Formats: sequence, structure tokens, C-alpha cells
Amino acid sequence: MSESITRRDALKGLTLAAGALLTANAAQRAAADAATLPHVMATDAMAVAFAYQEDASKVDVKAFPTYKPDQKCSTCLQLQGKVGDPWRPCNIFPGKLVNANGWCKVYVKKA
Repeated sequence: MSESITRRDALKGLTLAAGALLTANAAQRAAADAATLPHVMATDAMAVAFAYQEDASKVDVKAFPTYKPDQKCSTCLQLQGKVGDPWRPCNIFPGKLVNANGWCKVYVKKA
């Protein structure tokens, strides 16, 4: 007993396979691009405007009273990229990477 595959089913399968291949390729490219992005420097204009600190443990609590010790980029809603990577993209600093242990005054806790 043999099952025949319709032309429509074959085209669906081919379309799904092509879509999966394109998605995987785009994800690989995005990961490679993120690895080559520059790091945010504390002297960058945006970093100064948002009081970015590369190390959250060094935030001056008197200057930034909204800062809490459990706040850092790795727990912020704005941080993107792969969990565990020390430097990751951030929505606040497009085209640059921030330290996962950093902090800025735009911090929003992830849900």
C-alpha cells in the first residue's frame, strides 16, 4: 500500500522547508552581526544622557536614588540577545552592545 503525495502537499512542504532555512540563516547572521558590534562606552553621548554604567555595582546611589542593588542590564526589559552572553544588544543603544552587568536610568524590570 503506497500513499501518493499531491502536488499541493509537496509545495506546502517545500515552502515550509524554505521558510525554516531562511529563518535559521537570518538567526545566524544576526548572531554574527551582534558579535561584531562595538561596546557602549561610558563617554558616548547616549550613555552619558542615560547615566549608563558598565558595572551596576558601581552606581552612585546618591546621584541615582531610583537605582536598586538587584537592577542590572541582564534583568532589564530593554536587553536583547542570548541569555548568558556578557555583552548584548539593547533597545536603548541601537547598534552597540551593553554589559549584561551594567545599568542605566532607563532600567525596566523584565516581567
